[in-house]
Amino acid sequence: MALIIAALLVIVFVANVIIGSMGDPILGNVAEMLLLFGASGCFVYTVLKKEAAEKSQENQD
Repeated sequence: MALIIAALLVIVFVANVIIGSMGDPILGNVAEMLLLFGASGCFVYTVLKKEAAEKSQENQD
C-alpha cells in the first residue's frame, strides 16, 4: 500500500513538472518538496517493513 502511495506522489510530482515546463506550475516549491519527502518516506517504510519480515522469517528457519 505504501508503495502505491509513493508511486502516486511521484506521478503527481512529474505531472506538475511537465505542466510547469509548459507554463505555470500548479504546485509551488514547498509543495513539490513535500511530495518528494512523502514519496521517499513511503518508500523507506516499505523497504524497512520488508527487511524486517525477511529477518523474522530467517529466525524462524
